[in-house]
Amino acid sequence: MFLKNKLVLLLIVIGLVLSACGQDENTSSEDTEKDKASQEEKEQASNEGAEENDESEEANDQESDSEFVQAYNEGKAELAKAGEGEEVDYDKVIDLYNNSLKTLVANRDGNIDQQISTALEAGKSGEMDGQIVKQIFDKLTQKVFYLTIKHEFQEISESWGDKELAKEEIAEAKEFYTVLKETVEKRDAAYDTNMVDQIEGGFNEIEKAVENDDKLGFELGKQVVDKTMMKTFYLAAGAMPHGYASKAAKEAKEDPEHAKVEQAEGWAFYQSVSDYISEYAPDEAAVIEENFNLETDVKELDPEAVNNAFVRGLAKVALHEYEESEEDWGEDKSVITGLEGALFIDMIASDIKRVQGEEAYNTLNEQAQGYLEAVKADEKQQAMDVLEKIEETLNTVIEEAK
Repeated sequence: MFLKNKLVLLLIVIGLVLSACGQDENTSSEDTEKDKASQEEKEQASNEGAEENDESEEANDQESDSEFVQAYNEGKAELAKAGEGEEVDYDKVIDLYNNSLKTLVANRDGNIDQQISTALEAGKSGEMDGQIVKQIFDKLTQKVFYLTIKHEFQEISESWGDKELAKEEIAEAKEFYTVLKETVEKRDAAYDTNMVDQIEGGFNEIEKAVENDDKLGFELGKQVVDKTMMKTFYLAAGAMPHGYASKAAKEAKEDPEHAKVEQAEGWAFYQSVSDYISEYAPDEAAVIEENFNLETDVKELDPEAVNNAFVRGLAKVALHEYEESEEDWGEDKSVITGLEGALFIDMIASDIKRVQGEEAYNTLNEQAQGYLEAVKADEKQQAMDVLEKIEETLNTVIEEAK
């Protein structure tokens, strides 16, 4: 059995549910480019006070970014022994985590720190299967590195004009991205996408914008990096046919124990997308959480329901971004949220193609680009005409995914 102690089960499940629900007092993010209380502002306000920012900087002083990455790789390698039937040295991993990763993880998201610590102790005591422990450690640390990349970008934004600091922060963000790049490459191979190129292009735009003192260019490049990584996590968790929801459901028919590991992987990847969906599509978030929750019998996991919930949820987020873009007309924020809307549409590109056809998606994509260009050119009537078509299509996508 994967979980032999009901108390440990409850501790893990409570932690997972709290994180997935994105409770305001525990959710973490560093992207605050909107004036109103948007999702990204709520994420930062909940966990990023001045004192915690100071703690985060202290963590970076104590351990270099490469040492964070090295500790993650060493811990992951040791925990991987469970999948080979070898004995795992949990004391080694716990020491690695406590001495080299814990401070960074806790500063980014206190819930994740609790979840990783509890999982490692449960693995040591034999109360949780080692393969599930490995997935929790691996994928949740990846989320921390993703949040840290966002943090580095926020540092640049808050200290705009300091080119030397910006270059340092970009280098740090790239160091953490080295861990995530493998995950991106796997999804590119599975779905024939080019997300690695898109992310690298985003970093290039960021560097160019810093050099040219182009704040808007920086913000746009930042969104490309951020949202393309979110697309990676969605494709890994709930996309058809290669997401872990599909893999776990298929595997459950032959090997329920291994399917449980894949269910845990799906849940862990979902955490990097869950805040947006929980905020703007709570019903869809509930469906996803119910299927990925470790209390759920993996044989009951419904990959189609998970995929449809993701599609509806991300389409609703896109609609919200366009709503904000319209409200902020005439400001840089209108351009930024217009790009975000296009990037959320891109997240579900394969789903729209599958349901509505390649031509329909291409038309929607062209409209999204046309809207963005109209916003940049301050051509409001043209932008509103195109936006009406975009919203009509997205609402149709939502209805067809029910």
